[in-house]
Amino acid sequence: MNPSDAEKMMEQARVMQERIAEIQKALNARRFEAASGGGMVRATVTGALRVVSIEIEDAFFKTGDREMIQDLAAAAVNAALVKAQEGAQAEFLRMQQQLATGSGF
Repeated sequence: MNPSDAEKMMEQARVMQERIAEIQKALNARRFEAASGGGMVRATVTGALRVVSIEIEDAFFKTGDREMIQDLAAAAVNAALVKAQEGAQAEFLRMQQQLATGSGF
């Protein structure tokens, strides 16, 4: 490998690291929402997989079914986390495609 090839590889690695950092920053700022119980329970998470909020309709509390509320809250959070993970995978796949085609870097 000649020095210019090594320099090109190092530059590509540096650019890729910068792009990964940009994607992570953008994902951290994104919000992903999901609902359960016909929309009675909603959860919002960030791309960093942190729970931002859980909203439960007031009418649902009147049922008094604590276990169901807990189960639906967990389901909404899990669904929102799946959406966040899928969003991250899509971004990194796009970056890989750009790398493979040589565009965007």
